[in-house]
Amino acid sequence: MRAAVLRAYREPLSIEDVADPECPEDGVVLKVLACGICRSDWHGWVGEHPRVKPGQIGGHEYCGEVVAAGPRAQFKVGDKLIAPFILACGTCPNCRAGESNTCLDQRLPGFIEPGAFAEYVAVPRDHNLARLPEAMSPTLAAALGCRVTTAWHALTGRAALRPGEWLAVHGTGGIGLAAMLLGRALGARVIVTDIVAEKLAHAKGLGADFTVNAAETDTAAKIRDITGGGAHVSVEALGFPATVAASIACLRPLGRHVQVGMPVGHHAVQEVNLNQVYMGNLALYGTRGMPAHRYPSLLSLIDGGHVDLNPIVAREVGLSETSAELAAFNGPTPPGVAVITEFSG
Repeated sequence: MRAAVLRAYREPLSIEDVADPECPEDGVVLKVLACGICRSDWHGWVGEHPRVKPGQIGGHEYCGEVVAAGPRAQFKVGDKLIAPFILACGTCPNCRAGESNTCLDQRLPGFIEPGAFAEYVAVPRDHNLARLPEAMSPTLAAALGCRVTTAWHALTGRAALRPGEWLAVHGTGGIGLAAMLLGRALGARVIVTDIVAEKLAHAKGLGADFTVNAAETDTAAKIRDITGGGAHVSVEALGFPATVAASIACLRPLGRHVQVGMPVGHHAVQEVNLNQVYMGNLALYGTRGMPAHRYPSLLSLIDGGHVDLNPIVAREVGLSETSAELAAFNGPTPPGVAVITEFSG
């Protein structure tokens, strides 16, 4: 099969012919129909993700059709499935408590084992997978990937966002756009921030109530002014020190900050103004992924027409274009996300 292989950090991925994956006993092999390209992939590509080493096939936001099923698999050949990027064991205490995104024994295609920047991907533990709704395109399903699922869990499972509350979203990449669209669907009033005017205009056109250009003003002060005291919930979608600080500072008393952006590499350790947290009685939440059992709540929202996430997808690209999309994360990116839909070259 054709695959895009990391051979050296910050160098173009090598498009190679590699062996087809073997089918796990408790899982399936998927013919990859679509795979999103995520900032988390970029962290691995530049060498800042501690688990991604040369030789890795990346890609963790995938949708595919079953071409082989193991003897203990729940799905069968021909099924079209969506996969969370965390494949939980299902038996550890965290999984039994319903928090499979914090599983103590995680399998992670795209980070530790071969991922979906390839024509086929092996997926163990297929109890984590969900069926692709008939009305949903594989391209959109892949775009849900980690960005939409993580944003959904951040807003509903962590911050418990309520209708009428003010939601601030710092960064309008894939996760930021998802948080904005889902926040609006949940009845919140949403402010988005970024440093790229084109991305702010894009978010405004998709329904953001207000936009703030972080390159031109004190973001936190502006949000407090717009909201008459601060946001109730603030989502940090980049993992950068400046946006983390602004996210915490923009909150009203008893506000909830949710750390969605991945702070790894040289951003893994950051200073936090604990006096703001202390004086404001603020809550700080971390979040990563979404428990697999929560897929129906998200898919039913989309399937029922309550939120249109199609605008998140800006570009459909070929496997050979993956490197250029990863390199684009080195600077401010254009609106929307890229999804690989052509894998033959």
